[in-house]
Amino acid sequence: MIKNFIALVISIIFVHMIYIGYIRPEANALIEIAQIEGLSSPREIVVILKDYEQEICFILMIWGCFLITTNYREILKTKYLFSVDLLEEKDTDKLDVDNIIKRLDKQIPKDCLSSPLVQTLRSSLWRYAATRNVQNLSDAIESNLEALAVRQDSENSMIRYLIWAIPSIGFIGTVRGIGQALSLADQALAGDISGMTDSLGVAFNSTLVALLISVFLMFLFHQLQRLQDSQILDTQEYCEKYLLSRIR
Repeated sequence: MIKNFIALVISIIFVHMIYIGYIRPEANALIEIAQIEGLSSPREIVVILKDYEQEICFILMIWGCFLITTNYREILKTKYLFSVDLLEEKDTDKLDVDNIIKRLDKQIPKDCLSSPLVQTLRSSLWRYAATRNVQNLSDAIESNLEALAVRQDSENSMIRYLIWAIPSIGFIGTVRGIGQALSLADQALAGDISGMTDSLGVAFNSTLVALLISVFLMFLFHQLQRLQDSQILDTQEYCEKYLLSRIR
């Protein structure tokens, strides 16, 4: 949680520095030039991104990308374990469960001991060592896989919240822009519609940016879910191939 909070603070500082250093000064200069020439605000990218709602959306996007990338890395760094025979027991009649568990603790790198595959193997082997019952072993594998699915779903809750919150922030900008436009209705009736068009630009720009960011994050999140589902299936297939098939 501390690491995620630090990532959020860094994303706030990074995005805000870009906004105060380039985006807002450049957008204000373009808007001033357009007002001097009697034109509406230009549709430049810095003008579209200049408002506070878009800044918040980009902060949340960077933070969401960090959360998704962290989960990606946790899955991919232990993916090679599925191609390694961690049990290394050829004689199924004399399966030394205690020796296998000790070897798992000693030979596997420390950063991989918390991987779902190793945790499932250790838990299942402990259950089998205590009961010598194949059905209990199979039940232990199944319960560990269910717990893994629940834990992954819980870890993804913040990412799902961000994907929902970003369009909501865009809609807040829409409401704010429309409210400003309505407050300038008297000027529009008098013939000056520049203020109303600028306010409507705030409304639609915030929604546009928020929806695009949400679509991008949703794509990354679905790829993460695909990896997580693949990890559960690979863990189940590994246990069936290297563990259950060796125990009679």
